[in-house]
Amino acid sequence: MCVMFNPNKTGRLPITERLDRLRAAATDLDNVTVDSHTGGLLVDYCRRVGIDVVIRGVRGVRDLDHEMPMARMNHELAGVETFFIAADPTLAHISSTLVTTMSQ
Repeated sequence: MCVMFNPNKTGRLPITERLDRLRAAATDLDNVTVDSHTGGLLVDYCRRVGIDVVIRGVRGVRDLDHEMPMARMNHELAGVETFFIAADPTLAHISSTLVTTMSQ
């Protein structure tokens, strides 16, 4: 798992706390590493650590429309494949922007 830093968003939690929570959640998963990347594109991180596949969650068609061009570009730039996982429909209305706005 990789926590990416997006300068256009103000996260509800600092990256260090998000990393701590993910590490705690993945404690019993021997094949999971938790990391962060703050300088550049996802493909830069993938190249640096040797990742060939990225898994992205999508809530609906709007997310997929946003994610598909990035997936194609990641493949063109670094040969990184993207797999999409559809969100649970009962939770698909939740977004990081909505959670951040409601918690302020």
